[in-house]
Amino acid sequence: MHPYIRRTLEAVHKRNPGETIFQQAVQEVLESLEQVIQEHPEIEEQNILERLCEPERQIAFRVPWQTDTGAYAVNRGYRIEFSSALGPYKGGLRFHPSVTGSVIKFLGFEQIFKNSLTGLQIGGGKGGSDFDPKGKTDGEIMRFCHSFMTELARHIGEKTDVPAGDIGVGGREIGFLFGQYKRLTNRYELGVITGKPPAMGGSYVRKEATGYGAVYFAREILSTQGQDFEGQRVVVSGSGNVALYAIQKLQSLGAQVVGCSDSGGSLFDPAGLDFEALKLLKEIERKRLVEYLKIHDRAEYRASEKVWSIPCDIAFPCATQNELAREDAQLLIKNGCTLICEGANMPCTPEAIKAFEEASVILAPAKAANAGGVAVSNLEVQQNANWQQWKPKQVDEQLQTIMKQIHKNCLFYAERYGQAGNLIHGANIGGFIRVAEAMRDLGHV
Repeated sequence: MHPYIRRTLEAVHKRNPGETIFQQAVQEVLESLEQVIQEHPEIEEQNILERLCEPERQIAFRVPWQTDTGAYAVNRGYRIEFSSALGPYKGGLRFHPSVTGSVIKFLGFEQIFKNSLTGLQIGGGKGGSDFDPKGKTDGEIMRFCHSFMTELARHIGEKTDVPAGDIGVGGREIGFLFGQYKRLTNRYELGVITGKPPAMGGSYVRKEATGYGAVYFAREILSTQGQDFEGQRVVVSGSGNVALYAIQKLQSLGAQVVGCSDSGGSLFDPAGLDFEALKLLKEIERKRLVEYLKIHDRAEYRASEKVWSIPCDIAFPCATQNELAREDAQLLIKNGCTLICEGANMPCTPEAIKAFEEASVILAPAKAANAGGVAVSNLEVQQNANWQQWKPKQVDEQLQTIMKQIHKNCLFYAERYGQAGNLIHGANIGGFIRVAEAMRDLGHV
């Protein structure tokens, strides 16, 4: 390991004690940069790495709200504005009980490079709360969102920081958040938040973009091998927004998607998952996957079991960070899986990644494969700036173009720095170089 990388990692560990998931994210990126640093000594001279690993701004705040019964509740809110070297901070808001400062910091760090890879002028940031929307009424969620935005509003703006949705934050939550922002500021500033429903200025295809984008990225990988999705047996972890629309796009391209999951277990449908039934359960009725069996009795719900036990050719981890461990990787390898495409943020543990590398299984990293959502979010900002709303086909075509270019960039940088075909290294290096050049040109700010 290059001495400068080692010193930076030591500094990150010392400055962020106990924040293991953030430390993991930093190490995964920095370990890819050895040859870049050897070739560009000015990176060390200007201490780009350590500066990049320190957020520009970290915001934590109390979110008080009332339940339907009149009880008082309180949660913690976060916004990490990590890097504005390339443009306004851009990244989603996550509402989930697992949210901590370390989780938001890791997500914000990842967002820097993901946003850089899109080729768009957007910096990296992330936010959220340990609030759990599950089991809450619309009224409770609205009151929470209004309280959350009451504090967040003073830190965001279309040229400063532009939040979006993530786990637990869909069109309903974005609508409530934007409504409160409008009320507080007396401005109909459409570009301040993305993921809005189309009726209130949102972009078509934004809801589907992360799932679609992951599939488009995987399609590029398959095309380099003379393959496509036709007849491929696929499993997808999760059943939220990313997973649902990855399933939809996979099926439209000829794949047989036989499994998905939720926090209670995994769903196996040997005839192929019924997308419309899943959409009804998860988006409209907001029920658990086990209810799918009432629609299709041919299916099997495996309580407390991961989806990785279902044999497949391709796997899309689309649920959450570190969900796919080494033993899961070994099971996928044993069952003949040849491609892993990360739809969630950092879903594979370092040990799982190592197992895939040893078995020559291709892994499409989240920084690249997961970038479709933020890409279309930025397209939404462009539409809002011009008071326009593009047709779904136009947005989808631009999304496909962006994902194709990201794949090309990953291959280029991997080969350029002696890691031909390694998409992880290609994504890390490609995302880093663009940000590092901007930091150099901006000076010590």
